[in-house]
Amino acid sequence: MAEEEKRRTRRRQKVRKTLIVASFILFPVTFYYLSPVLIMQGSSEGVVVGSLILFLLMFLFSLFLGRAYCGWICPAGGMQELCFKLRDKRAKGGKLNWIKYFIWVPWLGAIAAVAARAGGFSTVDPLYQTYYGISITGVQSLFVLAIVILVIFILAMAFGRRAFCHYACWMAPFMVVGRKLRNLFRWPSLVLIAQEDRCIDCKKCTKVCPMSLDVNTMVREAQMENSECILCGMCVDNCPKGVISYAFESGRR
Repeated sequence: MAEEEKRRTRRRQKVRKTLIVASFILFPVTFYYLSPVLIMQGSSEGVVVGSLILFLLMFLFSLFLGRAYCGWICPAGGMQELCFKLRDKRAKGGKLNWIKYFIWVPWLGAIAAVAARAGGFSTVDPLYQTYYGISITGVQSLFVLAIVILVIFILAMAFGRRAFCHYACWMAPFMVVGRKLRNLFRWPSLVLIAQEDRCIDCKKCTKVCPMSLDVNTMVREAQMENSECILCGMCVDNCPKGVISYAFESGRR
């Protein structure tokens, strides 16, 4: 890899890590826009709140950019990547990744039920329950935020890299469903592609993956699509042979 290319890839990861850590620092401001509870409360009053709008935007975003939100600007992701410095353990995936859907599906059903009881949505209020757009304004809301952060931290320490993303995130399924729709209809979107013939099996891509994916096997099998991939580019930017790269194209890789 040329020196200029190395500098470019280092800059990209520096930008990504800056964005995702900054997002975590701003979590007290944005907390209500990511709240599943606030959606329930608003729905019971017939109000489309900011978090519901954001989750729908995440779904639309995923149709073209997959789970890049998770890899680049998610505050929970930023916190978990900071946790790598304390506990850098690979998280188990597989069937355990289905746990988050046992949270997500009943939650969606509950939203539909309370919204129906309220007679449907009649109002849109993006700043619902915030103080001029700021989420945390008192001791009670700060306590709730602290509990959420503690849960994310405990999962990261107990189960490994981005365990919350794997097992408990109520936002990830919106993007997984959007990505699967994209794969079904195969319109152009952001993907990873690999030149498997250049792979030297150093397995550095697997070692650096924050989602604990077996990227080396994905490369060898020419199957770079994975519902847990967050398109962070760590495998792209750490491959010594430049085997993996971003592309914006149709089809499933």
